[in-house]
Formats: sequence, structure tokens, C-alpha cells
Amino acid sequence: MRTMHTGQSNEVSARAHRSRAGGFLFALAVSAVLAGPLGCSNKSAPGTEASGAASTKGKSVKIGVLTDLSGLYADLGGEGSVLAAKMAVEDFGGKVNGVPVEVISGDHQNKADVGSNLARQWMDVDGVQVIVDVPSSAVALAVNEIVRDKNKVFLASGPGSTDITGKACTANTIHWTYDTWALANGTGKAIVQEGGDSWFFLTADYAFGQALERDVSNVVKASGGKVLGSAKHPLNAPDFSSLLLQAQSSKAKIVGLANAGGDTINAIKQAGEFGIVRSGQKLAGLLVFISDIHALGLKTAQGLELTSAFYWDHNPDTRTWSKRFGEKRKGAMPTMVQAGVYSSVLHYLKAATVVPDPTDGKAVVAKMKEMPTDDPLFGKGTIRADGRKIHPMYLYEVKAPADSKGPWDYYTLRREIPAAEAFRPLAESECPLVKK
Repeated sequence: MRTMHTGQSNEVSARAHRSRAGGFLFALAVSAVLAGPLGCSNKSAPGTEASGAASTKGKSVKIGVLTDLSGLYADLGGEGSVLAAKMAVEDFGGKVNGVPVEVISGDHQNKADVGSNLARQWMDVDGVQVIVDVPSSAVALAVNEIVRDKNKVFLASGPGSTDITGKACTANTIHWTYDTWALANGTGKAIVQEGGDSWFFLTADYAFGQALERDVSNVVKASGGKVLGSAKHPLNAPDFSSLLLQAQSSKAKIVGLANAGGDTINAIKQAGEFGIVRSGQKLAGLLVFISDIHALGLKTAQGLELTSAFYWDHNPDTRTWSKRFGEKRKGAMPTMVQAGVYSSVLHYLKAATVVPDPTDGKAVVAKMKEMPTDDPLFGKGTIRADGRKIHPMYLYEVKAPADSKGPWDYYTLRREIPAAEAFRPLAESECPLVKK
């Protein structure tokens, strides 16, 4: 497997021996490695050349991790997502039908135009066949259309908007890890059932935040609660004071944080300074990652309820993989987005070995939907016609400092949400691929 970085939109054609601007250096090419303990070599993998699949000789297999390498989502995706993709390729054996798999990465800067330009450059010039991750729903929805038009593959682990498997769905995209419907029906429903029946939202004013507020509001109202208002903020907002004053004056029992990453961290910290919880209101982090809890500390974050598709300490398989990941990340445990990158890339590689032409995006995605999913991080699952990957979700509560037994021991499991309940029913999908 060879790896290298690509830069920002005006630098994507830089060669591997030139360091790119912004501080990210091209990684040196490395040779293909044997399968790790969680994967298998292509010699033993089903669907390799020995099983009759068409040879990919003369063709490259190139994966582009399009992520946030420098902004507010860098900890939940970023270099950790790049590492997860590389680990999936290594564990698979480093090749598809004898052809080395290459992983490149680039920074979308949380801007749809930057992400779109980089995606086009990758596919038109650099030969990228699959784009992975893409935290930021606005960027993801733009990339989704480009991938469709160019018949490549999009494995969306980072974004949350349900439109990706709804009205914007395509035959080239799979939404892998979580979405706003799953978050709303996990965290939102649990809090309402516990008596949190009046809400005020602090919402990131772009596709993801708007979708999350919408989906949680629907759950609150369906459960007999009320939404008393909301206040919008721009992405990467430094100051939440005016929004928090609105939340206080609303007298809502729950202040719902319809944002993510650095915005969630800043909102929680500033809510503490404003005495939101001391005055009797409760915070609901509607999308919280383990990286956020680590940044906040258990003293600040204790008691938060959250919904996640993955926790590193869930079972022996997740612990084994996460410790391998952590050894290369200065001890940091993976987020669910990074785990989703690994899982989706591994399944993609399995499908790419058994289609006649692995450069045909629709054919690869169709095969991925046909094949059951199975990996050490998410276990067994399926992919629906609308491109929604189906697996259980989990409702967790953040531990108090005294209950934590060691580094990154942050969560207590409150409830497993079965796969059949975790995501929006297919019958409710607006996806044109779904037969009505």
C-alpha cells in the first residue's frame, strides 16, 4: 500500500515529493504489508483472482480520505480517519486482485467549494475511485452529487444529514456510521422519557445542525413535549453568550446542542460559565464524540447522555483494534467516525475484489449492498437500498470522575438500540431508489 497527502484545493495536483502548504507533508510511499490480525490477505479472501473475478492488472485502486485536517472536526475525523483507512487497507492485505491500494488525504476546510474542487481533482486527474469520511454535511452533500455524476464511490462516515439517504440519495453513496434521525431517536427520545419535555436549541446554521434540530424536534413533539425556540450560530462560533442568554430566558428544561466538535465543546464550557445547569436547566449534547469528552474532562462532562454507533471499550474486538489505533495516535481512542472509516473501507475492498470492474462505482456499491457487512468494530450488519448502513446504536452516559478506572474510560452503557430501531424506517425514506 502506498500513502500520500494531497493539499488544499489549489494544491491538489502537487507531486509526492513536494511538501504542500498548510503544514501537511506528503507521506513517503510504503510497501504493501501482510494482513493484520483482524483482516485477511488477498490470497485467502473470498472473491480474489483465484475465485474468478476479473483482474485489475494495469489499474490502480485509490482511496481519498476527504476530511477536516485543521478545523473544529479534526479531532473526531482528521488524521485519525486517515489512519483508520490505512489500517483497513493493511488488514485486508494491501491489494485488490494483486494491485496495491493507495490512500491519499485532503483537507476540505469545512467549505463545500473547497471539498468539491478537491473531489473533482482527485477523480479527474489523480484516479481516485472512492471518497471516504467527509465530516460536514454541507461538504458531503456537494461531494455526493459529484461522485454520482462521475460514477465513483462515496463512503460517508463523517456527515450526519439524513438527506444523504433521503431526497439526495444516489446509487453511488453509502451512509455508514450515524445520522440525525438515529441521534434524535436515541438521545432525544431518552431525555423526553425522563421528563425533559421542553426544549430550546442552540443550532449550527448549516445542513447538519438544521437537520438535527428538525429530527429532534419531531421526536420531542411526538413524545408530547414542546419546542420553545432555537438560536442559530455560524460554524466554529467563538462566543455563545447571546445564545445562552436566550436559552436561559426561554425557561426550557433542556438546552439541546444541535452542533458538533469544537462548537459543542465551546457551548458546554460557556454554559458552565453562565450557570445553565446550576439554574436548573440541563444540557443535551445531541452529537457528542469521545474526543469531545476528552477535551472537556469528566468533571465538566459527567452526566451527559449521548448516542453513538461505537465505543472503544464495547467488547474484546473493539478494545483490541482501538489499542492498535491508539498506539499510533499517542494513546487517543477512536471516535465513531474514525471507526466507521475503517469499517466502510474494509467492506469496500471486499466488494471491489468480486466485481468485474472495480472502477465502476455503481457496480461496487451494488455489490456492497448485496454482501452482508461484518467487521470487528460494528459486527454484522446490512446496507439498505437507500444506502443506509444498518447496525445497532448505543445510548451512553458520561461517567463521573470517581467512576472512571483509567484513561478514556468515559462511558456507561444505558441502552442498546437494536439495528431495526436505530435508523429511519425504509418505508419513510424519500430516496428515489426505494420502491414504494
